[in-house]
Amino acid sequence: MTVLDDWVTAACAELGLDPAQVPVPAVLDLARDVAHQVVRPGAPVTAYLLGLAVGRGADPGATADRLSALAGAWPVELGGDRPD
Repeated sequence: MTVLDDWVTAACAELGLDPAQVPVPAVLDLARDVAHQVVRPGAPVTAYLLGLAVGRGADPGATADRLSALAGAWPVELGGDRPD
């Protein structure tokens, strides 16, 4: 197990969640897409929004894909916060 796996397992135990139901790769990919294509602080906020949507019954993978697509289509603004 990695440190991330250990953390997810411990956090899930604390919250009464099943770690097998946590789509870690999808969340990490989504956070990467938002951080690189929109703005870095948007990554944790978007992960929170994903959690809210999933808590209300949305499919985690499909919702992460939709948000990643939105980030990919986000307009590039000159002088923005995006890294090169």
